Amino acid sequence: MSGPSSSGGKEGSTHSKKHHSRKPKYSKFSQQELPACKPILTPGWVISSFISIGIVFIPLGLSSLFASERVVEIVDRYDEACVPSNFTKSMKISFIQNNQSDKSCTRSLTVPKDMRSPIYIYYQLDNFYQNHRRYVRNRSDKQLRSKEDEDEIDECKPEDSANNRPIVPCGLIAWSLFNDTYSFAVKTIGLDVDKKNIAWKSDREHKFGSDVFPKNFQTTGLIGGAKLNASIPLSEQSDLIVWMRTAALPTFRKLYGRLNVDLSANDVITVTIQNNYNTYSFGGKKTLVLSTTSWIGGKNDFLGIAYLIVGGMNLFLAILFILVYVFRPRPLGDPSYLSWNKNPSGLKS
Repeated sequence: MSGPSSSGGKEGSTHSKKHHSRKPKYSKFSQQELPACKPILTPGWVISSFISIGIVFIPLGLSSLFASERVVEIVDRYDEACVPSNFTKSMKISFIQNNQSDKSCTRSLTVPKDMRSPIYIYYQLDNFYQNHRRYVRNRSDKQLRSKEDEDEIDECKPEDSANNRPIVPCGLIAWSLFNDTYSFAVKTIGLDVDKKNIAWKSDREHKFGSDVFPKNFQTTGLIGGAKLNASIPLSEQSDLIVWMRTAALPTFRKLYGRLNVDLSANDVITVTIQNNYNTYSFGGKKTLVLSTTSWIGGKNDFLGIAYLIVGGMNLFLAILFILVYVFRPRPLGDPSYLSWNKNPSGLKS
C-alpha cells in the first residue's frame, strides 16, 4: 500500500515544479509607474505663458517687417510690352514660335533706392502649373544621376526618345526649360551676370551626374524651350538644375543670376531681353525681378504680419484672463465645483 502512495507523491511534486506562473514580471514600465510631467495649469501659469509668447513674437514681427521694408525690389512685367500691342493672341503665338522673327526687347528700369550687392535676378512666371502630377513625374532621376542609366526613359513619354535614341535629359520638365535671356547695362557699361552656385549644392552633387552630358536634346519636333551645351555635364548646367526643382504654386520665381555691383538711386538699368519663351498660348505672364536681400531673405511681409497677429492675440488673451481672474475669481482645486458635489435644484441634502 505504501508503494503507490509514494509514487503518486513524486508525480505531484514533479507536476508542481513544471507549473509556471503567468503573472508578468514586475516593472515600472508595465505597471505605468514611470515618472511623468503632470503640470497643473494655474491661472498664473496660463497668463504668464500668453504674456511671454506675446513679448517674444511682437518684437520678432516688427523686426521682420522692418527687414522686409529695407529690401529693394524692381519688378517689371515684359511679356506684353515685348510683343507689338496690336497683335491678337493667335498672332502673338505665331510671333513667338517663328524662329526668323527678331525677339529682342529693350527695357529701361530706374533704381528707386540704393541697392547693395549682390543683387539677385529672378524670372517670375504666372499661371504656369509646374505642380501638375503628370508634369512633375515626367522625368528620369536615374538618367540624370548616372551615365549608366541613360536608357531609363520609361517615365519620360512623349519626350523620351528621338531618332530611335534616348533624349538626355528626357521628360517634359527639361523639354520646357525657360529660355528667355537677359543682359544688363548702366550708363552704357555692361554688367556681368554671375551664375555661379545659383542651384542647390545637394542638387549639383547628388541629383545631377558629372558624367552625364546632354544628348539628342531639342533636335526634332516642336521645340519646347532652351537648348543645352552638349559639352557641359548636367551637374554644371545651373539653369537646368534650377528649373527642374519644380515649384509648388502656379506663380513662382526662379533665380537667374546675380549682379555683383552696387547701384545708386535713380540709376537707369538698360535690360536687353530675348523674348523666346511661349507663355502666350496658355495666358501666362513673364516678369523680371531685381532684388536685394536681408537677414530674412527677400521681400516678404507675411512672416512679420503673422508674428504680430499671433503675439497680439496672446497678449489680448492674457489681458482677458487677468480681468476674469480679478473680477470672477475661482478657488483653485475647490471640490464643490465638481458636478457630483452639487445638489440638484430643489433638493436638500
